[in-house]
Amino acid sequence: MTRKTLLCCCLLALSVSMNAQDNHGYGGDDGHFKSLAEEVTKLKKSSDMFNVYLNTAASAQVETDHDHEWSTGFKNKHLRLEIKGNLTDKLYYRFCYRMTNSNVARSEDNFARSTDVVMIGYRFSDKLSVEAGKIFQPLGGYEVDENPIYIYEYSDLTGGLECYLGGVVVNYKPVPTQEIVVGVTNAHNDKFADVYGDNSLAIEGDGTQNRILEKTRIPLGYSLGWNGSFLNNRLLTRWSWGIEGEARHKYSRMLILGQKLNLDRLQWYFDYMYQNDGLDRFGLASREVRDFFPAVGGEVWMSDVYYTSFITKLNWQFAPQWNLMLKGMHETASVTKVDRFKDFRKSYGYVGSVEYYPVKSQDFRVFLAYVGRKVTYKDGVGLDKYNTNRIELGFKYRIKAY
Repeated sequence: MTRKTLLCCCLLALSVSMNAQDNHGYGGDDGHFKSLAEEVTKLKKSSDMFNVYLNTAASAQVETDHDHEWSTGFKNKHLRLEIKGNLTDKLYYRFCYRMTNSNVARSEDNFARSTDVVMIGYRFSDKLSVEAGKIFQPLGGYEVDENPIYIYEYSDLTGGLECYLGGVVVNYKPVPTQEIVVGVTNAHNDKFADVYGDNSLAIEGDGTQNRILEKTRIPLGYSLGWNGSFLNNRLLTRWSWGIEGEARHKYSRMLILGQKLNLDRLQWYFDYMYQNDGLDRFGLASREVRDFFPAVGGEVWMSDVYYTSFITKLNWQFAPQWNLMLKGMHETASVTKVDRFKDFRKSYGYVGSVEYYPVKSQDFRVFLAYVGRKVTYKDGVGLDKYNTNRIELGFKYRIKAY
């Protein structure tokens, strides 16, 4: 293998490995691609105080819906502005603005959905740092941590996470290869009434009981994470445990265990996610079964709901400037105390893509992808199974503008 080919393979591996131990929620390689400013002026930046990225993805799509009706069109999949930098050797900041989300301020934190991150951080030492503002809640797993432009299809559970929240995060590295992350955030971007509605009912026990939901006095979320690196960065872990106060005497708990094999030309991760909702924070089960529990004057929310997700993803740089991606997902939903809806839903997702990098100095990729999903229900539930398919031809570009 020539030096030129080897260098190309290494750059490609870096760009898709997305080992973002310090980039929680927006994984991506930042330091191995030239900025457009450098390309134009031929001058290398002398300061790291101001870095600008534009993340964009778009494609032409052919897809089938639940009723097997075909449709075609062009779609902007993602568009996000990202600005970050180190103001001093201790003080740093980050701002991420998603242009495809609503810019209306939310009722709890007064941030818009379009503002994913706006935070300031302070490094007390190489071991300890603190971040505050609207932050990425420190969650484990590699699908959660990936840059959204690299995702063709999220799992149900990850896609429904509310993880950009106002709060504080403390990062502690007892040794360079191990990081402990502790976070305290709002439980939601909106106030209780805007999330669950007025006079809403929680279905209790075996489904024959209900009670009016009351807001919690402490609507906060707490999370504890561990990010590890072993065998010279070849084996990585992202584990976390979190709990949110949803309503009075109602909590949501989540466990995420992510592990990743990170080789020069092949990266593979496996995530396990488990969510135990005393009140259905995720909301999928409530949306699908609430018609079986008519409410008077308010919405219905299920209690004691369990979700699980098994997610695996493989990236293989099989040739210079080429990448093959394969992804599989298996998910379940269960209203555990109502016999009819116990283990009532299973979902299967499968994604494959071929990506080509035409410009070695830029994180620009052209892709052809297939996305499929199949949802089945337990006999007697009264819901119809369905499947969807989608074929995409498009591009993804993380533009390092400055």
